[in-house]
Amino acid sequence: MSSVILYTTTGCHLCDQALALLQPVAERYHFTITAQEIAFDPDLFDRYGIRIPVIALANQQAELGWPFTAEELDQFIVTQLEAS
Repeated sequence: MSSVILYTTTGCHLCDQALALLQPVAERYHFTITAQEIAFDPDLFDRYGIRIPVIALANQQAELGWPFTAEELDQFIVTQLEAS
């Protein structure tokens, strides 16, 4: 089973919206979602602080940053799963 990382932080309403889009895709393609809090990791905060929410498949470099639609998210996931 693949894992998708959602880079997020507490109180991020855009992250909540991204998670709502991501959950049905996770069920459809049978992967887990790992919410990665960026606030307490200086490296992650530097990288994602003004870009969250960002989605990435574990062990892959491609990322999908907000804003994205459900269709764009689905296409990103399909492309990344096929590449892995």
